[in-house]
Amino acid sequence: MADSAPGDLDEAEGSGPAAESDSAPAASGPRQVSLSVKTLLSGAVILVLAIGLAVMTWLYMGERATVQANAEASRNEHRAEQVALDYAVTAAAMNFQDLNGWKTNLVKGTSPELTDKLSKAAGSMEQLLVPLQWSSTSEPLAATVRSETGGVYVVDAFVSVLTKTTQAPDNLQSTATYSITIDANNDWLITDVGGIGAVVAGR
Repeated sequence: MADSAPGDLDEAEGSGPAAESDSAPAASGPRQVSLSVKTLLSGAVILVLAIGLAVMTWLYMGERATVQANAEASRNEHRAEQVALDYAVTAAAMNFQDLNGWKTNLVKGTSPELTDKLSKAAGSMEQLLVPLQWSSTSEPLAATVRSETGGVYVVDAFVSVLTKTTQAPDNLQSTATYSITIDANNDWLITDVGGIGAVVAGR
């Protein structure tokens, strides 16, 4: 058998287990993650901005809800004042020659209970208006909400009234005041009226 050449021996030795171990990757130990100060600061800034944005959003939503609630309350008050003032103007305008028209206006927009009450009051007042030949015109002055409880408004309405009767043939100027209760929960119906009787009783 022929002897191996020195070069061949070296190649054989190089291909043995020792060579394999030299080329095998080293065993990996626990991995370590290092964060720079710049990265930590950037993360902190982002967190602060996120918290600030959340707080600002919460404050904005709360303020928006408050503004909307105040706006709605203002609209409701204005509506109550307008309902009261419109009613007072028509209630203060009387003509002894057309009391049926006045009676219709007197109960317009009122609750069934108040309609019955006012119809009876109008019948009693008619006994006074006809002999006096009562005739009056009215113009709105102002209305203001005196109180509000659970959607029920009490409104003071002020009306300028120009009245002519057999006792005062020269038009008499006066201001009539009505206390009108309006229930927003019941289709804005008028549930109580004060001051109608006083308009005639004071003459």
